[in-house]
This record gives sequence, C-alpha cells and structure tokens, in this order.
Amino acid sequence: MLEIIYQDEYLVAVNKPAGMLVHRSWLDKHETQFVMQTLRDQIGQHVFPLHRLDRPTSGVLVFALSSEVASQVMPMFANHEMEKTYHAIIRGWIEEGDTLDYPLKEELDKIADKFADQDKEAKEAITEYRPLGKVEVPHSTGRFPTTRYGLVEMKPKTGRKHQLRRHMHHLSHPIVGDTSHGDGKHNRLFRDHYDSHRLLLHASRLTFIHPFTGVELVLEAKFDETWRRLIEEFEWTDVEF
Repeated sequence: MLEIIYQDEYLVAVNKPAGMLVHRSWLDKHETQFVMQTLRDQIGQHVFPLHRLDRPTSGVLVFALSSEVASQVMPMFANHEMEKTYHAIIRGWIEEGDTLDYPLKEELDKIADKFADQDKEAKEAITEYRPLGKVEVPHSTGRFPTTRYGLVEMKPKTGRKHQLRRHMHHLSHPIVGDTSHGDGKHNRLFRDHYDSHRLLLHASRLTFIHPFTGVELVLEAKFDETWRRLIEEFEWTDVEF
C-alpha cells in the first residue's frame, strides 16, 4: 500500500518509497512493483504521472486522474511553476547557504540513448541550498578517525536529470548513498554502521497553485524509517525541516 498524501477529483499525490520505479521500463524488465500500477490498483482508477522521481529518491509524487487533467497540468511542471523542496545527507559540512548556477550536460543512458547526440551543449541548472544540521561521527573513511556529514535543504529552480546529485557532487559534498555520483567509502560507512542502504535524498515538499481551484497546495511527504533513525542518531530532531 502506498501512502496517499493528497487526493481530490483531479489529482492524487503519494509518498514514493525509495527504490521503487514510477512506471514500467524495458531497462528494468525484472522489476515487478511500480508506483503507477500499485496506485491504480489501490484507488481503482487510472493515473497519469505529471513528473518523475529517480528510482532511489523518495517523496512527493503527483499524478493526474485523467488524461485531460494531465494535459493541462503537465506544462506547470515543465515550466517549473512550483516550488520543490528536497532534503539530503551529504559528505562534509556546508557552512552557508547559496545558489549554485552550474550548467549540466544531458546525462545519457548507455542503452536507451545509444544513438542520441553525445555532444550536446550543457544546459542551465540552478539549485538553491542551505545547511540545516551537522554531525561528526566516530568512524573513519580515510586519514582521520572521524567523518563529517551535513543535513541540507535544496530547492531546484531547473529540472535537469540527476541535478541535485550532480550539483552536490560538483560542490564536493556528494549525497550519501548515491551510487552514480557519490563516494563509495561514505556509502559503505552508512551501510555498515547505520544500516542505511538507500540514497539519502527525499522530496519532502511540493508547493503550487491548484490549476482548477486556484488554492495553494502544500504537499508534504514524511521521512521513512531509515531517515527517522538517522535524524535521531545524529540529534537533528530539533531541526526545522
């Protein structure tokens, strides 16, 4: 059962679990569980995805309840007429918030994009970020006996593939659990010492004007058990998310 965080006659939003694909893909033929099909069966009607979350990312995911609604609402997502808020645990400490304006080249899939243009120009990519918490853990990943990690809030202003993961990597603060753009030493530390086997990136809030009622919607997705455990372990329970 998926956690439904909002539903009306036009839209339905869920808290997507980490590791679950949004819909079927020929690249992942062995997978049997998908958010789209699970939600359809759960509410007894077809749903139409309005945006996507990477498979390892958890959090707010919104669907339309008809193709007509989807065709009207999808441009809002495409044009970024909404505010997305993510939280992540990163390597190291960020002392001050800032806005990163760092263009990104399109990330191509080796199989699906085999015949695509491999040399496209980098596109504008902007992310606002701010530190919320920090911790120094008594485990080593190299020269020092301890290792530092930070809790950050991020608000992407553009929608490039893997933008937040790539931007944090660019800042030398990779997101813990990221197997594509992260650091294996830190991923292993979290697996071994904190039983954390997921990408620690969560789409916690989505704010936009409802296209049919004109009311501002603030959709929020709670953290899963892994996140809650780490927040308690690192004494971040007083942090305002």
